Amino acid sequence: MMNADRTTLSKRILSIDILRGLVMIIMALDHTRDFFHVGAMTGDPLNPDTTTGMLFFTRWITHFCAPTFVFLSGLSAYLSAQNKTPSAVSAFLLKRGLWLVFIEIVIISLGLTFNPMYNFIILQVIWAIGCSMILLGLASRLSHKSVLIIGLVLVFGHNLFNLFPAPSNETGGLILKIFFTASGTVVPLSNNHFVGVFYAILPWTGVMFVGYGIGAWYKKGYIEVQRKRNLLILGSLTVLLFVALRLINVYGDPVPRKEYHDVFKNLLSFFNVNKYPPSLQYVSMTLGPAILILAFTENISNWFTKITSLYGAVPFFYYVLHFYLLHTILVVVFFATGHSTKEIVQIPFLFRPPTFGFSLPIVYLIWLFVVASLYLPCRWFKKYKETHQQWWLRYV
Repeated sequence: MMNADRTTLSKRILSIDILRGLVMIIMALDHTRDFFHVGAMTGDPLNPDTTTGMLFFTRWITHFCAPTFVFLSGLSAYLSAQNKTPSAVSAFLLKRGLWLVFIEIVIISLGLTFNPMYNFIILQVIWAIGCSMILLGLASRLSHKSVLIIGLVLVFGHNLFNLFPAPSNETGGLILKIFFTASGTVVPLSNNHFVGVFYAILPWTGVMFVGYGIGAWYKKGYIEVQRKRNLLILGSLTVLLFVALRLINVYGDPVPRKEYHDVFKNLLSFFNVNKYPPSLQYVSMTLGPAILILAFTENISNWFTKITSLYGAVPFFYYVLHFYLLHTILVVVFFATGHSTKEIVQIPFLFRPPTFGFSLPIVYLIWLFVVASLYLPCRWFKKYKETHQQWWLRYV
């Protein structure tokens, strides 16, 4: 019986790692496009009026990454809390949240910008996860059902703020942006130092809380067939919710769906939902399929799942490393294509002039090279974590 329980548990963890690894691989495509696509700094790949089908897909498919990653962070937080006291769980989540915020500001911003003067600090998904984890540390003393309800209220309700005018008070408006409505909010710290708040905290907190809330389905002893049924029902209903909200076109996204006299543009417009902050329609569109993938990968093991689960087992290590590798390649290509030192200083990314870049096929080749290059380092680190017990390994 004990061996059967262990086998089931390993399959549960494997399915989570498969999904997490899949979105980590796809995520690198978006960042490769930011650094290397010729139109990344000058155009909107999701604008039906100006984009192409392939460019739209390249950006759209990466929409699945952040919400899935945040959702799985909440689910994993629930699993790691098992057999621990409430105070120990709360303390760990608080410390890890603060650590992630620090890493976003100091390590990841540097990897993104290559600017040691930190003239532009970028707050993105790790910032959102860190802040959400701090809030989860406070809420973890509640029941997982209470956390789930809070998460659902945030996910379903935060778009209500789009229906009312922003506070006229500057401080109140900034607080509202940081916690609820941030969409490229740039906060000046001085004449030449800025903070870009691109991920509003509480909508992402809602996604994490929902992940934490359904973590009970992965508890030891939970019936596998029941869990799979739950995931299939939840994933299907979430997809249907997205379709319904998109067709009604009244609530759930700050920008109503635009109608075109063109079938293809209407199709693109249907899937062009708001990520900053993550609207209800955006979360439904992305988490529905992600939850279905969790259900379908319960008992799958092949060469592809082995590769994706490897990246998913060490996501933080992969995430940090891929930025530094991408930017290092960017520096090499920058000089190799004849750019001068006068063009290095750009905002927000050094070595990234606005007109620099290549076509999408080249972007895809660079992306595949980066992902393949990180395979052996990730395999080494996974084995290191499995064979070592240092305290700091719990934070990476």
